[in-house]
Amino acid sequence: MKKLLRILGFTLLTFVIVAITGFLVWAATPPAPESPALESMQSTQAVDLKEMDRWLVFTPTDITPRTGLILYPGGRVDYRAYSAHAQGIAAEGFLVVVVPMPLNFAFLGANRAADVISTFAEIETWAIGGHSLGGAMAAEFAYDNPNLVDGLVLWASYPAQNTDFSTSQLDVLSISASNDGLATPQDIADSITRLPEDAIFIEIEGGNHAGFGWYGPQSGDGQLSISQEAQQRQIVSDTSQWLKSLQIESSME
Repeated sequence: MKKLLRILGFTLLTFVIVAITGFLVWAATPPAPESPALESMQSTQAVDLKEMDRWLVFTPTDITPRTGLILYPGGRVDYRAYSAHAQGIAAEGFLVVVVPMPLNFAFLGANRAADVISTFAEIETWAIGGHSLGGAMAAEFAYDNPNLVDGLVLWASYPAQNTDFSTSQLDVLSISASNDGLATPQDIADSITRLPEDAIFIEIEGGNHAGFGWYGPQSGDGQLSISQEAQQRQIVSDTSQWLKSLQIESSME
């Protein structure tokens, strides 16, 4: 009997080790960023890119930014997949910092924004946001640190059930997509009561979940009925316009 128990124990331990190893390998090897993102991994006349040890930092070259956006990537998405979006927003006059996550899951690094904020002390107004899981974790950071951020940007995302901003003064922008099969229009509608009354909701007609980054198709997602370039342009435009309004509002306080 003791021998049998030892065999069963060894078998169970082996199974656990194999399962954990498999998860770690899977989590650490997300799909590679597609070419539009990789092509944005360089400085331009309008935007300077610094690949710091911990972040991607996009800074406009023609002005000194006063407002910054911290972006958390979606679950098991390579953070570089958001480079084109970040570069486009930075070109509109904002500091944009894309934050990599441990094992590519933002719930393992939800508080990483604090280091960004302390590093760039010259930034007067901060927004935090993210895509999918990244947006949910950005919401957690904003909820836990109301004195550090002025705005929350949700890309195909929404706060957790127990994260309620309904009485908060936080400025919130929610951008979703009509063909999103993962953060569905119904999911977004259900989140309305957990966000401030003046939260801004924008739905991209024909967009989908994976269209918020450049990392390829995603299982369970809906099909794009617009080009991904068109979806990116709308995300950049809507986010930039909202950041401009946030900056004006903050300067008047």
